[in-house]
Amino acid sequence: MELKDFLINENSTMIEAMSQLDCVARKVLFVVSERGLVAALTDGDIRRWILKKGDLEVSVKEIANYKPRFLTEKEKYKAKRVMKELSIEAIPIVNTNNRIISIIFAHEESIRIKNELAVPVIIMAGGLGTLLYPYTKILPKPLIPIGEIPIVEHIINRFVENGCSEFYLVLNHKKNMVKAYFNDLESAYQVTYIDEEKPLGTGGGLSLLKGKIDSTFILSNCDILIDEDYQKILSFHQKQNNFITMICSMKRIRIPYGVVEISETGEIEEMKEKPELSFFVNTGMYVVDGRVVGELESDQEMGFPDIIEKYRNQGEKIGIFPISEKAWLDMGQLDELEIMRKRLEDDE
Repeated sequence: MELKDFLINENSTMIEAMSQLDCVARKVLFVVSERGLVAALTDGDIRRWILKKGDLEVSVKEIANYKPRFLTEKEKYKAKRVMKELSIEAIPIVNTNNRIISIIFAHEESIRIKNELAVPVIIMAGGLGTLLYPYTKILPKPLIPIGEIPIVEHIINRFVENGCSEFYLVLNHKKNMVKAYFNDLESAYQVTYIDEEKPLGTGGGLSLLKGKIDSTFILSNCDILIDEDYQKILSFHQKQNNFITMICSMKRIRIPYGVVEISETGEIEEMKEKPELSFFVNTGMYVVDGRVVGELESDQEMGFPDIIEKYRNQGEKIGIFPISEKAWLDMGQLDELEIMRKRLEDDE
């Protein structure tokens, strides 16, 4: 089923709407015009009109609800909760131009415009996962379960939803367990394993892909989940002509104390009671020019931030793509794992 199957013009007749509802086997259509989303039409709206003995040839605009519920892209993480609170089956997600870009259903996955994101994805999945101990004493970090599937599969599934199909897993710690898991998995995407013989860091491991990657790619840590439109991120990277684009999340931290600023003479200049600080932080996901792989020295341990500094000092354009705090989950920490599990439970 495609997104367009759930959209109807406001000048269509009620009979046409009934036929369309039958075809999609759902209880709601969304009414669109040149202004984008304008209304919602449910089987209940039609039923009430019929019970009033209304004209069956009436146009959709006469019976639709012109105060439809919707969420923006940045608010879509609220979808399951909002639908539950309002007892509605579906909610559309709109962009800044009020155009519907996806529809999320209460009990099923979202229906969205399908784009092919023809870029490879490299996932750094070889770390020890010390912050997730004692889980990682038994399992490698990529296979720590969140709900019914492991961390790394959540990450891959999010990329697949955005049209990606080519994945490279850079492996080291307990690598055979990761391979065994994916070898037994039936999937529509391709996974290639890249073996580290020694720890090379989040940047150095890319040198193992020489001869395999020579074009723009996406790099991700194996413990983060980014809830954003990846096509939008890639388009931004290309339009800005960036060499590397770092996906950065807004982070707000409240200091639980009164903060005192002092002068050079030791006098109090200003006092702030429990101030809240806002800043952008690196999420661990990047869009990267393929030149990086070819120019790396082999078998040299290096973090990817070190690579960024190297190219920044050479004058290459390094940009950021900002996302909201809610759009980033760092699943490499125990408390964030619990947040992720709770979000999944809320979505059920």
